Amino acid sequence: MRRFYFVLLVMISSNVLAQKGNLRIEVSKKALSIEKKVIDWRRDLHEHPELGNGEVRTAGIVAKHLESLGIEVQTGVAKTGVVGILKGGKPGPVVALRADMDGLPVTERGSLPFASKVRTTYNGQEVGVMHACGHDTHVAILMGVAEVLASVRKDIPGTVKFIFQPAEEGAPHGEEGGAELMVKEGVLENPKVEVIFGLHINSQTPVGDITYRPGGVMAAVNDLKITVTGRQAHGAYPWSSVDPVVISAQIVNNLQTIVSRNLNVTENPGVVTIGAINGGVRSNIIPEKVEMLGTIRNFTKEDEAMFIERVKTIAMKTAEAGGGTAEVQIPYSNHYPVTFNDIPLTEKMLPSLKASAGADHVRLKPPVTGAEDFSFYQEKVPGLFIFLGGMPKGGDPLKAPSHHTPDFFIDESGFTLGVNALSNLALDYMNLKK
Repeated sequence: MRRFYFVLLVMISSNVLAQKGNLRIEVSKKALSIEKKVIDWRRDLHEHPELGNGEVRTAGIVAKHLESLGIEVQTGVAKTGVVGILKGGKPGPVVALRADMDGLPVTERGSLPFASKVRTTYNGQEVGVMHACGHDTHVAILMGVAEVLASVRKDIPGTVKFIFQPAEEGAPHGEEGGAELMVKEGVLENPKVEVIFGLHINSQTPVGDITYRPGGVMAAVNDLKITVTGRQAHGAYPWSSVDPVVISAQIVNNLQTIVSRNLNVTENPGVVTIGAINGGVRSNIIPEKVEMLGTIRNFTKEDEAMFIERVKTIAMKTAEAGGGTAEVQIPYSNHYPVTFNDIPLTEKMLPSLKASAGADHVRLKPPVTGAEDFSFYQEKVPGLFIFLGGMPKGGDPLKAPSHHTPDFFIDESGFTLGVNALSNLALDYMNLKK
């Protein structure tokens, strides 16, 4: 009798594995068959980028596509977000898949036939708009995943929630937006999400590769504003002034000692960057005020608190030593927590990634000091955020144009792997829960 039950168990297990394998093959074939559609979607979105909280055209394209697949659609979530709910033919968990939709205030440089020529006003300045971080790719890939999974809905043991999110790069100053607002508006509820998966294209990772990291994979971020106030004077008589330009220069240099002298770099990385300095209108007028914008990046709450305290102390005391004052705002407009990949979930889903890309093409990556508001979802439910290769094969990662730059470039031949990976993560998680 014991032998009978053993043989029966083996037969059942083999049957389940065969079903999974057949579904994986079906998903792979479907993903390959829509490759051109995914590329076409991406090119259209790339040519027509929109900044955060203004992704009206993008949201319309997404909603129309999801509706055409018979997926339940919600629009206007967190201003311009779109949510699709696909109910499978069998009971099971709710798995969320997320893509971000916004572009950046970057003027595209290059000769792509679908290059962006869009211009707008950002923070009072006329700027170009470009998908310089690959969010157009993320949207196109998730639209492809929706089409693939909708085609096999009868075999899906659960529900898939597609989250197309605005303003990952940050909402306009003074506005709410992004993942934080989506969570606040209940995107992880009704139906309640059990886990969430997301990906990010990477211009310095070879096409065909997937990289991942359990635990803290991307840094927490706080943006900052430092306003230095001195005393205005004629540029010919600097002794009559309290020069905020000189004070600001000293503050910028002194802030770098936080990483070099206060951070234990053997444990976690950290970054302090001043990205903008604005003050003065003429060469011969020492201004009264200088404003600086910057960012700090950390991987632990303890380091984050230390950085904030040190930035404030250094800025204010340096200004005081120069006879001026400094006002420090941290965060100035946005704060993202650490993007933390749930460790048991990452371990559980690693075989799925290897089945999609091949074991030799799934690699552990070091921590990334960039930030992602995917972290707000991960604060509420276990999540896994992976990176998809977008650098042409044979390229040099050190020479490939990086994200947020005018020459940012993505090899489109890696999109099908992205569709496969996200589709399989959802289906494999559901089957494991069975």
